Amino acid sequence: MRMLSMAAAVLAAGLFSQGAFAACYVVYGPDKSVVYRAPEPPVDLSRPLHETLAEVLPGGTLVFSLEDYGCDVEVHKLPVARQAGQEKSR
Repeated sequence: MRMLSMAAAVLAAGLFSQGAFAACYVVYGPDKSVVYRAPEPPVDLSRPLHETLAEVLPGGTLVFSLEDYGCDVEVHKLPVARQAGQEKSR
């Protein structure tokens, strides 16, 4: 019985806990320079990051944190992403 109540408590805690979110997104270029920093994600987070970031900045690294330190000074130096249709036709 104790095991069942413990499992119910863990389940309830998971259901009512606050969802995870990031306060700052930073993208580093292949040369480790900051090319993007803002509170909004630079890519579609509903898809795998290794796919979406590679489309926008091959060789780039996305770092996100719960701290918003440094995000008040935004950086937007990402290259304009090519449309999927244009990329396939080349």
